[in-house]
Amino acid sequence: MKMISYQEAIRQATYSEMEKDKNVFICGIGITSHAKAFGTTEGLEEKFGSSRCFDTPISEDAMTGFVFGSAVKGLKPIHVHIRSDFFILGMNQLANIISPFQYYVHGTIPLPIVFRVIIGRGFGQGAQHSKSLLSFFTHMPGFKVIAPSSPRDVKGLLTSAIRDNNPVIFFEHRWLYWSEQKIREESYEIQIGKGKIIKKGADITIVAISWMNVEAIFAAKILKKRNINVEIVDPRTLYPLDKKIIISSVKKTKRCLVVDCDWTFSGVSAEIAAIVSRECFDSLEKPVQRLGFKHVPCPTARHLENAFYPNAENIVRAVEEILQIEPMNLEGIEFFSNEKRFKGPL
Repeated sequence: MKMISYQEAIRQATYSEMEKDKNVFICGIGITSHAKAFGTTEGLEEKFGSSRCFDTPISEDAMTGFVFGSAVKGLKPIHVHIRSDFFILGMNQLANIISPFQYYVHGTIPLPIVFRVIIGRGFGQGAQHSKSLLSFFTHMPGFKVIAPSSPRDVKGLLTSAIRDNNPVIFFEHRWLYWSEQKIREESYEIQIGKGKIIKKGADITIVAISWMNVEAIFAAKILKKRNINVEIVDPRTLYPLDKKIIISSVKKTKRCLVVDCDWTFSGVSAEIAAIVSRECFDSLEKPVQRLGFKHVPCPTARHLENAFYPNAENIVRAVEEILQIEPMNLEGIEFFSNEKRFKGPL
């Protein structure tokens, strides 16, 4: 066991799979620049050469077609997108070619592609560089969609994604890159489609996605001061979704808050809320509530941007509302932020 960061866990999983399988290669805009995609591609070009680790033109549609063709011919591409906003420039390839491909060919041709898509906030990036788009890809059959929130999970799930014979959308929140955890140094897999309980509790279930697990854990510590025990469920995989672990938790706590790092309307949180409302109808003491982006484009001004993104304070207030208790005084609490650590992708 060794303490490593989220970004190093990604690098280790990629390095290990490239070393084991000569068909695995990685490409994307800026991955061989000095920043190495937040350090996640450090040392790969030096070890495996420029034919297996290379920068690409700023032409997402063409490059998405390129990795599709390479996968059909037996290679295993990892395509890195440093912003999800520009990932959708390849939407024709994604929605019309890659998503339904195995349906077209009756599953006779493997399609092992991993799209690493970086999401999250930083330095007042505004509406053009702030989207998550999680629900876009869970909506389309043919994709597996993963959003890990810890170094242990990101290493095991990325290993599984690279070995999978289906296209996988792998969302990484940029504020998670500095999180650290003790994990195994050797390669390992985590099953795609299995969630986990990261904190046990009895009073309310919080289903948190990606970075929102960090905020939920912080909120749970604040609520603990009032003897409120929160249970936190991390789905880890958004499709396929581990419904059983969520339903089991809510039937125990009888209350549910879903916290997403995306817009709420028609989002992943809406799907989870619908599942809980249907499957836990007789157990719920309160309607399911949700938190996510405000339903506007992300503002650039800092005070408006802070209001746009949900955080631990919003979670505390939502839990208080669900439990119908008086709001606690949160003055003097410094809420978590990696804003100062984020220097930009390049």
